[in-house]
Amino acid sequence: MNMGHDVRYRVRGGRRLHGTVFIQGAKNAVLPMIGASLMAAEGRTVLRNVPIIEDVRRAVELAQALGAKAELHEAERTLVIDASTLNSPVLPADIAARFRGSFLFVPALLHRLGEAVIEGVGGCNLGSRNLDFHYNGFKRMGATVTEQVADNGDGVIHIKAGELRGGTLYCDTPSHTGTENLIMAAALAKGTTLIKNAALEPEVLDNIALLQAMGAKITGGGTGFITVEGVDSLHAVQHTVMPDRIDAGVFVMAAAITGGDLNLVGANSEHLGVAADKLEQMGVEFHQQGAVLQVRRDRPLRPINVITDEYPGFATDLQSPIMALSCFADGPSYIYERIFDGRFKLADELRKMGADIEVDGARAKVNGRADGGPTLRGAQVEAHDLRCGSALVLAGLAAEGETTITSAYYLDRGHAHTAERLSQLGADIVREAG
Repeated sequence: MNMGHDVRYRVRGGRRLHGTVFIQGAKNAVLPMIGASLMAAEGRTVLRNVPIIEDVRRAVELAQALGAKAELHEAERTLVIDASTLNSPVLPADIAARFRGSFLFVPALLHRLGEAVIEGVGGCNLGSRNLDFHYNGFKRMGATVTEQVADNGDGVIHIKAGELRGGTLYCDTPSHTGTENLIMAAALAKGTTLIKNAALEPEVLDNIALLQAMGAKITGGGTGFITVEGVDSLHAVQHTVMPDRIDAGVFVMAAAITGGDLNLVGANSEHLGVAADKLEQMGVEFHQQGAVLQVRRDRPLRPINVITDEYPGFATDLQSPIMALSCFADGPSYIYERIFDGRFKLADELRKMGADIEVDGARAKVNGRADGGPTLRGAQVEAHDLRCGSALVLAGLAAEGETTITSAYYLDRGHAHTAERLSQLGADIVREAG
């Protein structure tokens, strides 16, 4: 991921944001949808409201490497996929290693070509918890999963399936990618599949809606128990991707951290789950007007307690941004990260800007500074991941002086045109590449 060092964001703080911003299509909905579109043996699938982000570009490259015809029309935010020419089961290392969602393409390869070969995985990936139940689920449906070591020492995972069969599957944790992968595998399997402890995210429901339009028989979305009756084939359709609730959450917090007033076109406060309630507790006002969410903050920020959890709990992807926001609250905030390890690298970067944060394992205490007093100061900081990058942009919007964020390639993986959209709202921010 060394490209990250070639992209920098420079932010000068102190400007109150005001105006209207368009929320992008959901990253976590569109990536499984690209995988699902490869299951249609004929016709062309059209996906609209596609976010123009690096992960989508990688997914398009990967679809092309598998033999599909995929055209991303960036100006129209539209992706057209013709999967009738799918001919290679190999997910090549050079693309798959840069795109964590590559295993969402496995169900289509198993159904269309009878096998999937995932190159370039670290030797211990097969046993790592995050991918383990994907493979175990495929095994329960009749696939064989073997791991070999390539000449260069990298692991190669080979999944073969003569014919997938329905069965009862259980997600150890209600992961949205795990749930989506099992639904896609079950859609064309023989017989009926029951998926227990399934994820509840809106993106999962949007992906189910796409598959249903393609002809899949799926019931129980949003209940935790999903039943899939296998069908013989799926057909190409047209679908509009839902708005990205994490993108919306970051813009809500941009309004909050600058004491601003924004109209978020396409955002839905219900999709934010507990995060909307927590932000209201901090002093953010929400008004949903049809497809537009109005947000403003004109009172002092109150401190907050946050425990991350699966949807509809507080999204782990919004934990870093709310840590940045908490630095400006009137008192101590407490954050408990239950989903991911290593999500507190942000604390070290915020400390460079003058933040007072104590980290103890999976818990952090943020000693906020009262509104109006001296708060964070601009500094050179590094984005260690996508969410860390968006949080540092937020901190920079409210800090004194200039903040330079390096390794900002990560931010481009999940948010489209960040600098342009914030600039239109009055922020002093530029993106520099090269």
